Amino acid sequence: QVQLVESGGGLVQAGGSLRLSCAASGRAFSNHAMGWFRQAPGKEREAVATINWTGGIPYTADSVKGRFTISRDNAKNTVYLQMNSLKPEDTAVYYCAAKLWGSGGSYEDEYDYWGQGTQVTVSS
Repeated sequence: QVQLVESGGGLVQAGGSLRLSCAASGRAFSNHAMGWFRQAPGKEREAVATINWTGGIPYTADSVKGRFTISRDNAKNTVYLQMNSLKPEDTAVYYCAAKLWGSGGSYEDEYDYWGQGTQVTVSS
């Protein structure tokens, strides 16, 4: 079992920044690919960025490239999402997910464990 707890969401003005954190417990975190996903009201959940256990970043959504950066600290069992130059369209619930095997793909069905989500609201 892997337990994931997201934090760092909130309300921010357009152009601002937030850093999301996802603390993992349970199985060996450092062996797992991790991903950040988001779901806006009325829309399907989509991948934002993923990271392999080695720190390689196989996927970043085009809509956030150059603005968002995923990273991980295996010593702290934590994965981060640094979000800069936020836009109102980034408003969503952001979820952290863990994948037991393989690299960090962008399909949510690949992931085995999910956090409860954290709300990010960007005002214009």
